[in-house]
Amino acid sequence: MKTAICPGTFDPITSGHLDVIARSAPFFERFIVAVSANPLKSPMFDLKERMDFAQRAVRAIPGLENVEVDCFEGLLVDYAKHMKATAIVKGLRAISDFEYEFQMAQMNHKMDESLETFFVMASSEYSFLSSSAIRELVFYGGCIEGLVPSGIEQDIIRSFERRPVRKGKERFNGYIC
Repeated sequence: MKTAICPGTFDPITSGHLDVIARSAPFFERFIVAVSANPLKSPMFDLKERMDFAQRAVRAIPGLENVEVDCFEGLLVDYAKHMKATAIVKGLRAISDFEYEFQMAQMNHKMDESLETFFVMASSEYSFLSSSAIRELVFYGGCIEGLVPSGIEQDIIRSFERRPVRKGKERFNGYIC
């Protein structure tokens, strides 16, 4: 069985992530969206929230029966071995993404020569989109409609409303779409 892993922090999952997942998954028998616990990144949303967002977003797309959502901590190559995966799928938006992801792909391949990385270019409509941009838009009251899966949009906004604002920062509370 050909298994691929699409790893990421998904903080939160975006429409760009889903686009890469939906376009890549049909090429594999089993496709795992692997939410990284990565404590070095200090994600805004906890692992449970990110898993929930990803599961709900993936389930909302018809035809992705081979896609599952899981989480991992530690080295991706160790997780890939554990899941018997032979491929890693990474979405790319720009040259800067490629430079970083190419370095990671080389490192992963050095640790496990049987593991191949496949790069999928973001669709032009999502080439500007990142999880950090979503977080900033929500923080300042911007509209995220169409930028994140519709099934989790309000949950992301509500989550920000519950979080304390850092000292010296002020949040704009109007959401304008």
